[in-house]
Amino acid sequence: MSPYVRKTAAHAIPKLYSLDLDQKDQLIEVIEKLLADKTTLVAGSVVMAFEEVCPERIDLIHKNYRKLCNLLIDVEEWGQVVIINMLTRYARTQFLNPNHNEILLEENPEKGFYGTDEEDSKQEEADAVVLPKRKPYVMDPDHRLLLRNTKPLLQSRNAAVVMAVAQLYFHLAPKAEVGVIAKALVRLLRSHSEVQFVVLQNVASMSIKRRGMFEPHLKSFYIRSTDPTQIKVLKLEVLTNLASETNISTILREFQTYIKSQDKDFVAATIQAIGRCATNIDEVRDTCLSGLVQLLSNRDELVVAESVVVIKKLLQMQPAQHSDIIRHMAKLIDNIMVPMARASILWLIGEYCEHVPKIAPDVLRKMAKSFTSEEDIVKLQIINLAAKLYLTNSRQTKLLTQYVLNLAKYDQNYDIRDRARFIRQLIVPTEKSGVLNKYAKKLFLAQKPPPVLESSFKDRDHFQLGSLSHLLNSKASGYQELPDWPEAAPDPSVRNVEVPEWTKPSSREKRKEKVEKPFYSESEGESEPTESADSESPTTSESEESAGGMESESASESEEEESEEEEGKSDRQKKKKKKGQKEKSKHGDESEDSGQSEGGDKEKKRNEEESSSSSPSSSEESSSENSSSESEPEENSDSDPGKKHKRKSVAKLPSGSLKAKKKEISLLDLDDFSGPSVPTTTPSPNTFSKSLNLDLQGLTLSNSNLPSEMSSPSLGRVKTYELLHRLTGEGLSVRYHFNRRPFSPDQAMVSVQMQFTNNSDMDIRHLHVNEPKLHSGMRMQGFKEIDVLQPGDVASEAMGIDFCDSTQAANFQLCSQTRQFYMSIQPPVGELMMPIFMTENSFKKEQGKLMGMNEINEKLTLTEQCRSDQAVVQRVLSTANLGRVPCGQSDEYRFAARTVSGGALVLITLVTKDNGAAQLTVNCEKMVIGTMMAKEIVETLTQ
Repeated sequence: MSPYVRKTAAHAIPKLYSLDLDQKDQLIEVIEKLLADKTTLVAGSVVMAFEEVCPERIDLIHKNYRKLCNLLIDVEEWGQVVIINMLTRYARTQFLNPNHNEILLEENPEKGFYGTDEEDSKQEEADAVVLPKRKPYVMDPDHRLLLRNTKPLLQSRNAAVVMAVAQLYFHLAPKAEVGVIAKALVRLLRSHSEVQFVVLQNVASMSIKRRGMFEPHLKSFYIRSTDPTQIKVLKLEVLTNLASETNISTILREFQTYIKSQDKDFVAATIQAIGRCATNIDEVRDTCLSGLVQLLSNRDELVVAESVVVIKKLLQMQPAQHSDIIRHMAKLIDNIMVPMARASILWLIGEYCEHVPKIAPDVLRKMAKSFTSEEDIVKLQIINLAAKLYLTNSRQTKLLTQYVLNLAKYDQNYDIRDRARFIRQLIVPTEKSGVLNKYAKKLFLAQKPPPVLESSFKDRDHFQLGSLSHLLNSKASGYQELPDWPEAAPDPSVRNVEVPEWTKPSSREKRKEKVEKPFYSESEGESEPTESADSESPTTSESEESAGGMESESASESEEEESEEEEGKSDRQKKKKKKGQKEKSKHGDESEDSGQSEGGDKEKKRNEEESSSSSPSSSEESSSENSSSESEPEENSDSDPGKKHKRKSVAKLPSGSLKAKKKEISLLDLDDFSGPSVPTTTPSPNTFSKSLNLDLQGLTLSNSNLPSEMSSPSLGRVKTYELLHRLTGEGLSVRYHFNRRPFSPDQAMVSVQMQFTNNSDMDIRHLHVNEPKLHSGMRMQGFKEIDVLQPGDVASEAMGIDFCDSTQAANFQLCSQTRQFYMSIQPPVGELMMPIFMTENSFKKEQGKLMGMNEINEKLTLTEQCRSDQAVVQRVLSTANLGRVPCGQSDEYRFAARTVSGGALVLITLVTKDNGAAQLTVNCEKMVIGTMMAKEIVETLTQ
């Protein structure tokens, strides 16, 4: 069944559950079966169904946990978000808190230097209780697996994926490792305003607890004039959270600029931010206060009003030292009309009336005149001011207080009427007055604690970051609480999965693995560092078939192997000659295309020597024989001394053969090479040439796949790129091209051939690569240092780069003895592949596995110059490093390759029709690479 069908079935499960809740048990069985699916296409959908139907059934995740972690990088973006959020909650129930010891230290700080004996003894008892809890923390390997496999997703182009990984690290990672998410979140601030709003909401919550994480990126939160108001307010929130003694001067200078903005809401928020900075940092409190007092003379009423409100809060901390500010604010009561600001001034004068004994009664007199026209909030503060003045200066304010209370007694608002009756009974002694009358002064003029100006995001982190509930600061329907860390770690063995006997490789497959180990070992070791108990090797998963097919394959292969071992060397030589003649007569030109598959390198050299030693007149015939012989598999039986002998014989070629050699090089168009070089690959006993496979294709021994091997470099035109111009490099020029050959030190790296030319009149010494700045997961192996490059000399060296199957640039420094040059190599998507050989049957079978979302179809019209077979193949091979797949139809072209780093399969089919119309189909495990590949091929064929 197609993975796309299973994916659609997983999508149907939540709908079925919503229609009939009684089906839950049967649906859980289906979910359990789909969770065991190893296809990336299904993983995200089934986890979404799990979250909708049975999120409490954590036991279903245990045995699939490692598989989900390993598949995560290849799942589509929507599925990545769902899986990461689920794994976050799973990890909070299965692993210990990595920051537990730090929390214990914060809760039990070290004792003071001076202390009494009693305190010392108590401290020792407390330490005796706490110290046993402080066991050295060792992270569970599965916990580390989750963190390691999600980290590369911080570079995802999808903001939701980056946000999901960020919240996972914030909730699960040790404090020392959380900092890696800061750079990714700052990158998202360049996106649309909607994305910025969500990201800043989460950054504001994170910056309260982990301020140091975002301090290096302080300038990224500076406000632009084009930002919407809600973005400006959130950036202000983050800047305020990041304020410290070291950077407060920089932040306050920014705030001074913001106050001049035309956006009044933004200005008000800025003044509140200044107040918060002054509250949190004592060193700048006086500076902020004097700056806010200057704002009281601003022409804008809203700025003045907000400044009054903030000053009122700051003055509560040191009222005695700032009585002159209170006097200044009392004089503004006639000009400020904003109700909140008027109420704040009246509260300040009433609260600290003893510091301004002459001004306070006069303010009450003015307020009594306008009492009836004031807002309710101002009326309440006028009543409070009258009561406080009556208790402290009744001689001057007794009549004014009675007048104000009488006005309030008949006010339309019942709150004001009730307040007036309550205060009259409390402060004016009568016969009916109770005991409270004696304590009126203590009630009204009690010492009040200064207000604590806190961020509105302080308590939001109890919601899972990135969720709708966190955004709204209230629990949304369907929200699942983030579980608390367990006190003791649950049993980790529940995640171990035993491999069934029938899935273990047979003895024949083991022997094949042993033979092919030197060829694949390095690339596989690098591309799959997080392989776990339940993950399978790529070679096993790709060649896995049904039981019957495997039996027939092993039987047929064993018969072939026995027959090959029985035959002698002379018989093999005869067979090859016959096969070569048969292929030459049958296929003609096709043998040249198929001649690029891998064979024995040493036999190729022997054929070249034979063809070169013949007369010039028969050079064409010898070259055709050579091409046919290259396409056949041959045994590698020569020794090292034999190699040396061959090199000597090649050096002593006659002039005619040298001309033939030069002609060969021009055909390959290797302009940057100093001489012909034959690609060397390790021969395998299971290698088959294309011509041999075409002959075997008609046999009905079995339907098994022939082993896929890397082909030699294709005949596509080599494109060279300029890396350093001679003017910029002060005489040194550097060009590079992708030579499409395996990089021998590491098969997972793309081989880049560098050509250095010294155009100056001085020696250039010690050329080498230094300080590569690579994206996460990428690796680089520089070329061997060039000691001296003399004037006019040209040097060619190869370097390897593991691009991690992405087209992101690899940045590094090219250093000489005196200079450093910053270089950047960005690969075309077609150079991230190595060609493989496949039969037509195996091509169709693999193509059937990569349908649905892994298939890209494009319609195009071929140009007049690109309608012949040779032109089509030439252009496709010049675009990408592909291997040609045999095809029985003349109007169809097939190509196959694998990505160098990850080994993802890429299958390309081009079907031509009448009038130049064509249909391009690209099947690839990685949809991004498939889409880019289709785009480049279409551009090449239509230009």
